[in-house]
Amino acid sequence: MGAAMLPALGLFFIYAGIMMGKAKRNWFIGVRTPWTLSSDAVWDATHCLGAKLFIGSGLLAILGAFFGPYAVWFVFVPLLGSALFLVVYSYVLYQRETKA
Repeated sequence: MGAAMLPALGLFFIYAGIMMGKAKRNWFIGVRTPWTLSSDAVWDATHCLGAKLFIGSGLLAILGAFFGPYAVWFVFVPLLGSALFLVVYSYVLYQRETKA
């Protein structure tokens, strides 16, 4: 069952990445930090990069199906890394925007 879940999770992350790239600023889905919710430009830039990172995370999750006991690392490390990077990235973009 675990071997079947990895490709399914990977496809879910790919789909989430595609949808993330199309999301407009809202209070329900996406990277909802105070900085992305304050600025359309920060929201768009964060979600454009987030779409690519989540698609990459999905591809790595699918690839993880071939690595047996190490497969969990192919799912959680890219996903958590992408999420944390996007929070920091949105903060940096917002700081640049407010200082300019």
